[in-house]
Amino acid sequence: MTVRTRFAPSPTGYLHIGGARTALYSWLYARKHGGSFILRIEDTDLERSTAESVNAILEGMTWLGLEYDEGPFNQTDRLDRYQEVIQQLLHEGKAYHCYCSRERLDLLRAAQMARKEKPRYDGHCLHMEEQPPEGVAPVVRFKNPPSGEVVVRDLIKGHVIFNNNELDDLIIARSDGSPTYNLTVVVDDLDMKISHVIRGDDHLNNTPRQINILQALGATPPVYSHVPMILGEDGKRLSKRHGAVSVMHYREEGYLPEALLNYLVRLGWSHGDQEIFDIDQMIELFDVKDINNSASAFNPEKLLWLNQHYIKTRPPEYVAHHLSWHMGRSGIDPANGPDLVEVAKVHCERARTLVEMAQSITYYYRDFEKFDEKAASKQLVPAILEPLGKLRLALANLQPWTPEAIHQAIIDTAEAQELKLGKLAQPLRVAVTGGGVSPPIDATVYLIGRERVLQRIDRAVKFIEEREKAA
Repeated sequence: MTVRTRFAPSPTGYLHIGGARTALYSWLYARKHGGSFILRIEDTDLERSTAESVNAILEGMTWLGLEYDEGPFNQTDRLDRYQEVIQQLLHEGKAYHCYCSRERLDLLRAAQMARKEKPRYDGHCLHMEEQPPEGVAPVVRFKNPPSGEVVVRDLIKGHVIFNNNELDDLIIARSDGSPTYNLTVVVDDLDMKISHVIRGDDHLNNTPRQINILQALGATPPVYSHVPMILGEDGKRLSKRHGAVSVMHYREEGYLPEALLNYLVRLGWSHGDQEIFDIDQMIELFDVKDINNSASAFNPEKLLWLNQHYIKTRPPEYVAHHLSWHMGRSGIDPANGPDLVEVAKVHCERARTLVEMAQSITYYYRDFEKFDEKAASKQLVPAILEPLGKLRLALANLQPWTPEAIHQAIIDTAEAQELKLGKLAQPLRVAVTGGGVSPPIDATVYLIGRERVLQRIDRAVKFIEEREKAA
C-alpha cells in the first residue's frame, strides 16, 4: 500500500498547537513509509474562513519545516465534485431530500430527550408519501444503514464499535445546496487516495458516519488514528487562557522550530526515555501505534528547556538566521555591528529564547541609553578612573584587534595598576555594555569593536567625573 496522509485544517484562525501536532504526526508517518503528505484547506465554511487564516496556516507549516508533497487544495475549488457525489447518492437511493422545518426538528429532539433517548432524525421525509411543501428548499440527508454496526479499526484506540441504529441520517447538503463537512471530507479522502487519516479524537464520532458514506460510494475506508487531545497544566482542554497556542506565537516568543517539533512529537508519543529527537530520528522511530491513548498535558517549562538545548547545540549560523528576525522586530539592523554569527557563538549558552538573546545583545549594535544603576554605583567609581584611562590608551593602540590581544592588554594594565583582573575587567564590562553581565570580557570588547569601545570608555569616564562633581 502506498501511504498517503493529509492535514486538513479549517482556515478560521491560526495554526494552533493541536493542529501542528496532528500535522507533524501525519508528516512523520508519510516520511517514514516513503509516502506522500497532502495539505488540504477545508474552507467551505464561507462565513468563518478567511484568506488571512489560510496564510497563517501556510506560514506556520513553512516555519516548522513540514513541507507538503501535494496541495494546498481548497475545498471551495471542488464544489462541482461534491454536487456530483450528492446527485449520485440521491440517484442511487442512498440519500434523500428532507423538508422538515426547524420547529419540527426541535420538537422531535425535545420529545426524544424527555424519553431519555439519543436525539436523532426519525426518517420522516424518507418515508414521506405526500407532496413536498411548496417554496421549501430541502436539505439532503444520507440514508444511514438502519441496522448492523460500524467497526473503526483505530491504530491508537483499537477497535471502536458503533451501532448503526444510534447514528443519524446526517445532512450532507444544506438547503442552499452547499455540502457539509462529513460529505466533503469523505469525497476528498476518496479522490486523493488517502490511506491513513491521523486526526484529533474529537472527530471519532464522525468516523462511523464517514465510513458508511465511503462504503455507500463503493470505497474502502482509510486506516484511522485518533489522537487524544492536549490539556493545559490545569487538566482542562488547551486554550488561549493557557498562554500561547498559536504556532507563530512561539516564533514570536523566541522558540526555534526544532524545539517545538521535538516537544510536540513527545506530547503523546515516546521512545523509551529519550527526550531529544532530531528530525531524522523522529522519522526513523515514530510509529502511530506508539501514541498514548490518553490526553497529554502541556508543560511550558519542558518546552523552554528544549528550546535552550537547541539554541546551545544548533550551529551558530542557524541560530543567527532565526535570531536576525528578532533583531529586526526590535528595530535593529544586524549589519550595523559585528557578525551576528559570532555574537550567537558567545551568547548561545546564556539564553533560553531568541527573544532573550536579542534583548541581551543590543549593546553590540546601538548605544545603550544609561548605565545599570546598581552596576554603575559599584564599578564606575573615582578609583577606577586612572586604570580605565590607561586601558583606553592600550586598547586605542592595540594591534592586532583580537580577543587574545585584548585579554593580554587587560591583564597588563591590571598588573601595572596593581589590581586583580576582575577589579579592572568588571568596570570595563559596565563601561562598554551598560550592565554587569556579558560573555567573557575579551570576546565582548572584541565584538563591540574598537571605535565603540573607546567611545563608551570615554562616556564612562565622563559619567564618573560628573557624578563626583555632583556629590
